[in-house]
Amino acid sequence: MEAILVGIYAFFVWLIFFKFKLLPWNTTSKVIVVTIPVVGLTWLILTLNVIAPSSADVRVIKYTVQVVPQVRGRVIAVPAEGNVHMKKGDVLFKLDPTPYEQTVRSFESQLASAIANAKNLGEQLKAATSKTEGIRAQLDLAQKRVAEFTELAKTEAGTKFDLEQALANVKQVKAELAAAEASERQVKEQIGAQVNGEQAQVAAIRAQLDNAKWELSQTTMYAPADGTVINNQLRVGSWVVPMPLQPAMVFVEDEQQILALYSQNELYNVEPGNEAEIALPTYPGEVIKTKVQSIVWAQGQGQLPMSGQIPQTGAQPLPPGRFAVKLELEEKHRDLFLAAGATGHGAIYTEHLKPVQILRRVIVRINSILNYLVLKLH
Repeated sequence: MEAILVGIYAFFVWLIFFKFKLLPWNTTSKVIVVTIPVVGLTWLILTLNVIAPSSADVRVIKYTVQVVPQVRGRVIAVPAEGNVHMKKGDVLFKLDPTPYEQTVRSFESQLASAIANAKNLGEQLKAATSKTEGIRAQLDLAQKRVAEFTELAKTEAGTKFDLEQALANVKQVKAELAAAEASERQVKEQIGAQVNGEQAQVAAIRAQLDNAKWELSQTTMYAPADGTVINNQLRVGSWVVPMPLQPAMVFVEDEQQILALYSQNELYNVEPGNEAEIALPTYPGEVIKTKVQSIVWAQGQGQLPMSGQIPQTGAQPLPPGRFAVKLELEEKHRDLFLAAGATGHGAIYTEHLKPVQILRRVIVRINSILNYLVLKLH
């Protein structure tokens, strides 16, 4: 763009000083002719960098999901194909569900038994209470006999053996009563132990059954969003385990971020909502309309790692880092496919000196057209 402006300026100089000779071509005019474009272009470039800052580092970033199964197992099907677009909820791969189905059936059987047992607890309590009362009656009778044999022994009307036998019977009945009372307490505790209104044993088995069903559901993995599986190496017969460091595949979502990186002093006039344009080599000749969503006022140099050591300051200052500006597509280009990792250039148009910003718009369009050039020799 600067070369075009210089060419236009040189054309008018030729007309004025050489074609029509309206002014003399002397030392003074030469100095003026050379000074005007130097000062003018310098002012123009410095002004554009403030009111319409440009960036040669615009990046398209997409979210990636490390697909890690929650359960282990042998892969029996892989419907997902590498680099083929999928919808949210499409099946990625399936594991052999047999062991998990067996676990579910086992807990279902245990739950049915526990529910039946819980329903019988009332009858068991009645039986335990009745047994306890019967043994108490036997104990009362045995104690009366001890009293009777004691009196007889005093008058020598009874034998010492009968008294000892009666005392032994009392001990035996007391032991039976203790066992019956323990059994009754156990039944009462089982009836009283409840979780969310359900008998505790039933609730525990139901929780195990729910977990078994959840594990069974995890034998089929689904696409977490609209996107694409990249470099799919998973095959039928592979064994996968729930380890974060060993994902089964990588899923790239369609959702994206567009970041433009700027130096610190380029952004003091930029505000959310400002118009912006980008040009990517993947779409040569096209200017993509965006707007500023936000400025990420943070970068790695603003963070010190957690350590017990005093941070090193270095022998010289670090090169200044850049700050990212998040851009969002305008409605016109909302459905435009942008490749993850695509790079390009762009500009942001602030609310200052809008007429001058026309030059920046022209530069963006020229650069977009230059994207048609494939500059390699083979």
